[in-house]
Amino acid sequence: MGSYKFILSGGGTGGHIYPAIAIANELKRRYSDAEFLFVGAKDRMEMEKVPNAGYKIEGLWITGLQRKLTFKNLMFPFKLISSLLKARKIVSQFKPDVVIGTGGFASGPLLKVASGRGIPCVLQEQNSYAGMTNKLLKDKVAKICVAYDGMEKFFPADKIIKTGNPVRGDLVALNVNKNEAINSFKLNVEKKTIFILGGSLGARRVNQLIEKELDFFKSKNLQVIWQCGKLYIDEYKKYDSDTVKVLDFINNMDYAYAAADFIISRAGAGSVSELCIVGKPTLFIPSPNVAEDHQTKNAQALVSENAALMLREKDLDENFEATFSELFQSVEKQIELSANIKKLALPNATKNIVNEIEKLLQN
Repeated sequence: MGSYKFILSGGGTGGHIYPAIAIANELKRRYSDAEFLFVGAKDRMEMEKVPNAGYKIEGLWITGLQRKLTFKNLMFPFKLISSLLKARKIVSQFKPDVVIGTGGFASGPLLKVASGRGIPCVLQEQNSYAGMTNKLLKDKVAKICVAYDGMEKFFPADKIIKTGNPVRGDLVALNVNKNEAINSFKLNVEKKTIFILGGSLGARRVNQLIEKELDFFKSKNLQVIWQCGKLYIDEYKKYDSDTVKVLDFINNMDYAYAAADFIISRAGAGSVSELCIVGKPTLFIPSPNVAEDHQTKNAQALVSENAALMLREKDLDENFEATFSELFQSVEKQIELSANIKKLALPNATKNIVNEIEKLLQN
């Protein structure tokens, strides 16, 4: 038996790419001579992120279907046929032992071709509300690794394994000392700290809220670590001060998490899984601009377990100060949210997913 070969496919957003890279890294740790190939969508961020992580990637000419009649939609059948042909060529030449799909357009054609040839396929669904590509593939794959309960409403129950979402290794340990973390941001160890997390590119509505509430935070004697995103740093860096740190991007997230007493965040699947491990009182402001409104559903899954708070964008102006003040004043509520969100953490997700892939290799 030669060395194993794996194709990983997914992308379009960091939420689909990061888990695929994490799974590949764990497979490589166990099978050092394995061969890997990623398949993504041309012109999307995976074409840069995957090579940076040290893996080869092939791009398919594919995009998602828009909800309305557009030129892009008229092109869709041609893109789909082109992608299926290229996927057939990739699978024939590379001959993978297992194919892993992490969601996003590109994984559709590839897993359809691979499963049609009897190659065992694994899906990894990050969200509490299944994405369109994964729903279309559900009958063709051997196993579906999920991060939330209740996924039987989308997938066959006998294929579902609850593994959790892969998260960055440095977070699982989270062994940074709080004072050291606060000092690294040049903040005051005597004050409570709120950490604002808008995603890698930032979130306009969250940034507008924070700008408006800086005086309110000051009145509570809070200091702020504000990750506003690359797109917005020029607009907001004027607020940088002794008590407000405005950053476009944070490389050492473990320090920011350790420094925080409270966290305000978007509710992408990756952030939610990380925040369960971090275990701090969190207020989610889901992005309403994502497919199937899945961020709201991700946050709702935690709110229903009394593990986090959530405000929709449309309610921010009216309810933010009252909601935050209530949390800020009640130590009991802070402890309760913190304890409940930790219970939902699945820190061994990447290992669990790779264990499932190993079982398929052994058959």
